[in-house]
Amino acid sequence: MQAMIITGFGGPEVFKQAEVEMPAPGPNELLVKVVATSVNPVDYKVRQAGSWTGLKMPAIIGWDVSGVVEEAGSEVGDFKPGDEVYYSPSILGGPGTYAEYHVVPASLAATKPANISHEQAAGIPLAGETAWDALITRGRLQVGETVLIHGGSGGVGSLAVQIAKAAGAYVFTTSGKYNFDFVHSLGADRIIDYRSEDFVEIIQRETAGQGVNLVLDTVGGEMAERDIQAAAMGGRIITIAGASGNFGPAQQKNLDFHSLSMQRARYKLDYLSKLIQRGQLKPVVDSIMPLGEVSEAHRKLEAGGVKGKIILSIADWK
Repeated sequence: MQAMIITGFGGPEVFKQAEVEMPAPGPNELLVKVVATSVNPVDYKVRQAGSWTGLKMPAIIGWDVSGVVEEAGSEVGDFKPGDEVYYSPSILGGPGTYAEYHVVPASLAATKPANISHEQAAGIPLAGETAWDALITRGRLQVGETVLIHGGSGGVGSLAVQIAKAAGAYVFTTSGKYNFDFVHSLGADRIIDYRSEDFVEIIQRETAGQGVNLVLDTVGGEMAERDIQAAAMGGRIITIAGASGNFGPAQQKNLDFHSLSMQRARYKLDYLSKLIQRGQLKPVVDSIMPLGEVSEAHRKLEAGGVKGKIILSIADWK
């Protein structure tokens, strides 16, 4: 099968097209014909310096799939050839998804929502499960609460805004002013221009000094210090990008602080599928590119300003 491989870590130019051996599913696995995959920030971080993943060169990266079951393992009872599925495989679990075929544990795959295309579905699993874990699993978001989501136009942020609204929350989000109309269309209640406005000051003013119940930080670094200032007493802060700085005030406000690594599970995709089928969650596709242009897709994502997800198309499927 054809795949885009890397033979070492480095810049976007390290990708090469190659013929690699077709994988075979184990008893509890699926062999999936990949129709589309997507590009996530973790992809370029692994490409740059991903030795922590244990990848053996040459390697295939990528961690989103929407595709069609080609073969089901002997112990798989809930999928059969021809079923349309979507999922995000483990980063540490073997070859990635920039390839024509991929093998995955059946427990991680879910039935693709019938009302969206494979290209749309490919942008959901990793970002969607991350947003779900941040808001619902770890964030324990409740109806009527307030939430601040950094980067409401990004891959995780654009889905998180919609999930938070579906959960009944009032949503603050940060974005560049050029994306205000777009982020508003996702359901955000109050959009803050991160370039010219102070989100802490605005949140404190508009919550009568209470702060927000939950913060989802997609930026990382010392942003956490400002998140603490924006959070309510007894609130929760979830970072998906790491954090640094002075955390003393978090203890004074009795905050729950989580540094999140998303845990993959079918049930989360099943919940997301229900929201998609009801029209409460819409995939946000920035652009669709052929797999052979993966280097350019990485350059585009690293440059910033991407709305939602960049999708890599691999196979035609009607």
